[in-house]
Amino acid sequence: IEKAESAVKRAAQYAQSQYKSAKGYMENLGLNKPIYIGETGWASVCGFLYGPNGSMAADEYKAKLYYDYTREWTNAQNLTCFFFEAFDEQWKDPTSNAGSENHFGLIQLDGKAKYALWDMVDQGTFEGLTRNGFPITKTYDGNLDSLKKDVFAPPAAAMNTVK
Repeated sequence: IEKAESAVKRAAQYAQSQYKSAKGYMENLGLNKPIYIGETGWASVCGFLYGPNGSMAADEYKAKLYYDYTREWTNAQNLTCFFFEAFDEQWKDPTSNAGSENHFGLIQLDGKAKYALWDMVDQGTFEGLTRNGFPITKTYDGNLDSLKKDVFAPPAAAMNTVK
């Protein structure tokens, strides 16, 4: 868990540095326009490059960490940020259900809210709403211990790739 938190924090800091670079570039041009973060997110599943046989980045726990770090930063800076995306999109990689592009949503196609939104489920935010006829409930039946069993620790070599 500690390694996962450290790795995601570095990734979120890198995303912030990308924003700051874009802002700095615009300022150097004498432009004073708002910058909107039009797409950011974290895959919760990947059977390949970002999964258990790769960088081990993709899982629901890390996706929530990235969501929380990003929301905290964008809220503090009063930035507009579009989280990509609300629902998983299984059609993005029709050749593989385990393709990471299919799993950037905050809610699965069956209406299960991923860990990032569990608090909203508890608060009743989705009360009366459905997805494909399914009520919005929590993944892992809301059991954090079960979810943590699926958290991958990034390999040590990957720990030093983003500063």
